[in-house]
Amino acid sequence: MTRLPPVTGRELVAALGRKGFQVIRVRGSHHVLRHADGRMTVVPVHGREEIGPGLLAKILRDCDMSRDELRGLL
Repeated sequence: MTRLPPVTGRELVAALGRKGFQVIRVRGSHHVLRHADGRMTVVPVHGREEIGPGLLAKILRDCDMSRDELRGLL
């Protein structure tokens, strides 16, 4: 498993957008994203706060993406 550079919620939302995910709603600081094929995830956007490694792993599982795919989108 390769290590990713620190990523903020805003950067992650933008990267997932390049992969085809769209923000369908925002409640507070939590952005809910959905792909056309039905995959969904929630990304917290708290200013410049970085996404922790456990949460990032969960988001990648929800999106059915690898760390290398995400690195290519960042």
